[in-house]
Amino acid sequence: MQDKTEAAGVKLQAELHAQGQAELHAQGLSKSYGATVALEHADIGLRAGEVHALLGENGAGKSTLVRILSGVTTPDAGQMLLDGQAYAPRSIMEARKRQVATAFQELSLVPNLSVAHNLVLPNFVRSRFGLVSKAGVLEKGQQILARHGLERIDPAMEVSRLPLSERQRIEIVRAIANAGRVLILDEPTASLTETDWLFDQLEQAKARGVAILYISHRLAEVRQICTAATVLRNGRSIRSVSLDDTTDADIFEMMVGHRIERKRQRREGVVAGQTPRLQVGGLSGHGLDDVSFEIRPGEVLGIAALEGQGQQALFRSLAGLLPLPAGAVKIDGKPASYRGPRQALRFASGVSFLPEERKTEGILSGLSAATNIVLPFLPRIATLGLTSWKGELKSASAPAREVEMDERYLTFNIENLSGGNQQKALMGRTLATGARTLLLFDPTRGVDVGTKESIYAAIRRFADAGGSVLFYSSELPEIVQLADRCVVLYGGRVFDTFTGDQIDEQRLVAAMIGHSETRAA
Repeated sequence: MQDKTEAAGVKLQAELHAQGQAELHAQGLSKSYGATVALEHADIGLRAGEVHALLGENGAGKSTLVRILSGVTTPDAGQMLLDGQAYAPRSIMEARKRQVATAFQELSLVPNLSVAHNLVLPNFVRSRFGLVSKAGVLEKGQQILARHGLERIDPAMEVSRLPLSERQRIEIVRAIANAGRVLILDEPTASLTETDWLFDQLEQAKARGVAILYISHRLAEVRQICTAATVLRNGRSIRSVSLDDTTDADIFEMMVGHRIERKRQRREGVVAGQTPRLQVGGLSGHGLDDVSFEIRPGEVLGIAALEGQGQQALFRSLAGLLPLPAGAVKIDGKPASYRGPRQALRFASGVSFLPEERKTEGILSGLSAATNIVLPFLPRIATLGLTSWKGELKSASAPAREVEMDERYLTFNIENLSGGNQQKALMGRTLATGARTLLLFDPTRGVDVGTKESIYAAIRRFADAGGSVLFYSSELPEIVQLADRCVVLYGGRVFDTFTGDQIDEQRLVAAMIGHSETRAA
């Protein structure tokens, strides 16, 4: 057995020499959890000074591969080489000692510690008496922030008080600061509206000879920053390709096993003349300034905006998570009078909210996917105040089918599902509430192309049945594809509104930065 292992190692090193310098090379990685095979004979090679994309649907094995490379998970089989030497980390700290660091999609920051403490953890600056020096930690944290263009962030601020986008940047900076050889970024722009800062950081890392593994579902940004990609499907590496020689259609086909035909799903002229289901007039407060719009039955209204333009306050106010600001809100012609999501769901024809952070605001860890889906309407399926496991499964089946979620996952603990299946469960729950107005905040953030198509189809079916949808997306192609109309927020105000074929990326980008052809005219 030892001879075979040594022979395999010699063969792998020979492959490395034949291919040129590769900072990190993995071959035949496999990992199973009981009867579930998460990864099977996966191969990948990363070169110094290059950005390599890892692509695949949720559940394809990307997260498992990232955890193995990061030292979080030990593979059942396979081997890895770092600079030609055996690499088998058994913890994140062991990986960091080899100068391999990861910025995880589900942020790994300690929320009740300061920014500086998170950045230097566990290598705290200590006094001559061996005690942690708060001043020294803050100074070192400030230096790291300044080095990466984040001087605006107070190193003494508690991480939990930062907005999601800033927490994402701290996660990324911490990884870059520890990645002398290999940097792994898992969905780094999932919470970043703009990519310029991140791409500048990656260019600097490339210049230092760092090998970068980049995981993203956004092919436009993958093509902007990456030169090569490895595609996973069902736990196996399908192919490693040069992005210059591969079309998006080729990549989608490798990811899902068949061609995906993207069609604009927007309809025109079918909602005119109907009484508005949701009317918003002159909302001011929570960063909003005289925001007005309306949505009619059967209509999908998109919200486009750069980060921090009031979109989050708008959705949270309408969902009942923030007090309604000054102005007027009507649902089915009735002045809104609810406090909290539960009352919003029961008011008039009902308002249901899908939040942006599924991990902290959406899923309830420790419960099954079925229980997570049926929670909002448990009283409807209870007998004498009690529910049965069979009843929950039965009630969750229809919402699961609506979002094309495999029903076998209903029995799984939801925290053990892929991000895509978690999002399907939350979308199914939102639809199953019976509300006729849906507030969807970035409903496909961080999910694969297959899951996106399932969610798009569910949104359109809901609208076709007379439902009304208000959704914000950080991905403009999503708004172009789905929205019947689009409102652009800028500085907390409605800057412009587009309808039908007016909705294209160029116009939306211009309006999002304060320029508009229609306003100029």
